[in-house]
Amino acid sequence: MTSAQTTPAAGQLDPAQPNPDRQSPNLMAAAGRTFFPVALIARFPYAMMVIGVLTLVVSARGSLSLGGLTSAMVGLGVACFGPLIGAAADRWGQRPVLLATGAISSFWLLVISWAAYSSLGAWALLLSAFLVGASTPQVPPMSRSRLVGIITDRIAPHRRQKTLNNTMAYESAADEVTFVFGPMIVGALAATMGAAAPMIGAAALTLIFLTTFALHPTADAVPKSSKNQVTAAPARELFTAGLLVVTIGVLGVGTVFGSTLTTLTAIMDEAGSPELAGLAYGVMGVGSAIFALGAALFPTSFSMRARWLSFAPLILIGAVGMQLAPNPVVMVLVLVLMGVGVGPTLVTVFNLVAQRSPRGRSATAMSMASTSIIVGQSAAAAVTGQLAEVYDSTAAVVVVTAAAALIVLAAAANWLISGPRERSRP
Repeated sequence: MTSAQTTPAAGQLDPAQPNPDRQSPNLMAAAGRTFFPVALIARFPYAMMVIGVLTLVVSARGSLSLGGLTSAMVGLGVACFGPLIGAAADRWGQRPVLLATGAISSFWLLVISWAAYSSLGAWALLLSAFLVGASTPQVPPMSRSRLVGIITDRIAPHRRQKTLNNTMAYESAADEVTFVFGPMIVGALAATMGAAAPMIGAAALTLIFLTTFALHPTADAVPKSSKNQVTAAPARELFTAGLLVVTIGVLGVGTVFGSTLTTLTAIMDEAGSPELAGLAYGVMGVGSAIFALGAALFPTSFSMRARWLSFAPLILIGAVGMQLAPNPVVMVLVLVLMGVGVGPTLVTVFNLVAQRSPRGRSATAMSMASTSIIVGQSAAAAVTGQLAEVYDSTAAVVVVTAAAALIVLAAAANWLISGPRERSRP
């Protein structure tokens, strides 16, 4: 006697077939519980370099101009080699590239700590700073690339877009946290243990947590083009208008970071409260991190290009407000407004990078964007410091305003070159 077989009606799940939601893990389970804390701590040296080198050189050599120039050399090194490190990871995989750059970076962090107090001339500091930047492991873009790879391969298709939005929000908030608390850690270590302590600490963090990050199983989530798993798109596709305009936007955000901290120091010093500079900057950064996480709640109907064009002007309004603020209390309120704009903007631009990355070159594209943050931060710190020293804080605010205007212009350009139906697709 045979039993009749029934066919499920259209739109119903066959109980004999596995439920795709049950087979598809969430991102936390797919990446592993240790991934997120390790990736967060591993990126702190990246956020400590520019301010750490500036603090070290100013303390050891007593020259603000040399300190600014040396920190700018860090940014130059990152600019020259950051995208190449990303390209190497795309070709040979993240693990060997991270292990190699981690060892080299730790070495040069220790070298510059020694050179600052040696009898060597300024050339030794400038060269060491360049090599510190050139060898810096690209943790933020590689973390994003891993997570995008996991989302693409292991998350159910109908959940990918929401998961990607949440992931980019988290990653941007993690960047905010490190770029806010990184300088605070530098200041605390320098004040309690000496000016070389931040660089020595960054070397130790790199050796321990960068190595752990490199060896984490998620490194295999990004396929290597050299293994023919992915046929990489031509390198020229990294220089499309869509990617370049996003990179310019990220450069503007990095410039805002670097110029705001330096400008706040000058403004608060003129107001007789220089110790409030770090606290005020922290208010902007913490607020920015909160709103970056909040960006995950935006509906998909609120397009990426609309988000960028909506929040970027808040940064510009805040930059103008910095120049007009009559007292530190109003200044803090202005910085909160800037944070509201910076957080969602950073989430949006990295979401666009993930969407527009050429096939097989995701780490390169992410490295180009993340490199722009360090380049903007280091260049702005050098230029803003010189303006504040030669003129006053009013001149320094010009850099913040110009950087904010650059972000708005990039947002407008992105609106023009991207279609209204454009969506992020992992």
